[in-house]
Amino acid sequence: MKKVVISLICLSIMPIIAFTQDPFANLGDKYLNLGLGLGSTIYTGTGYSVTLPPISISYEQIIMDEVIDKGSIGVGGYFGIAAYRYKFPTADWGWKYSNYLLGARGSFHYPLLNNLDTYTGLILGYEIVNAEEFGTIQTGYSAALSGMVWSWYIGGRYFFSEKLAGMVELGYGITYLNLGIAFKL
Repeated sequence: MKKVVISLICLSIMPIIAFTQDPFANLGDKYLNLGLGLGSTIYTGTGYSVTLPPISISYEQIIMDEVIDKGSIGVGGYFGIAAYRYKFPTADWGWKYSNYLLGARGSFHYPLLNNLDTYTGLILGYEIVNAEEFGTIQTGYSAALSGMVWSWYIGGRYFFSEKLAGMVELGYGITYLNLGIAFKL
């Protein structure tokens, strides 16, 4: 019963909040995001360490506004890189991994709070993974793998001024959590 009451309160407040906010992302607006990732999507567990934390850069331009009243749609590009290392616990030997993700991204923005640009979207990209051994045992083996990938994300940019914002994105891509700064160009 408690969950039902809380849900009804949230549903009754959401339209008031949504309809009192002005659109934040308008036709022609351009954004540049610089992010630092926390949490690996693949290299976890004993023996793994980060050698280059997930770093991303993305660009977006708003191509359509007044979607579903105050929403907008943006498209752009994405580049992410990360590097990890796996060392066997009983030997000075292991693998170095590097990941690169290059893709296109599309976002749907909808204003919920003042100074907060809230959005969700998809990345469709191409990922390249390289693996190379290191240490005292050398077999001469290295590997590379690449292929198409997609990622869903949800995020927000809180604007401290007209051109500078703090950014957070949660999703599945080169990292689970991406924190950074955004610039409105």
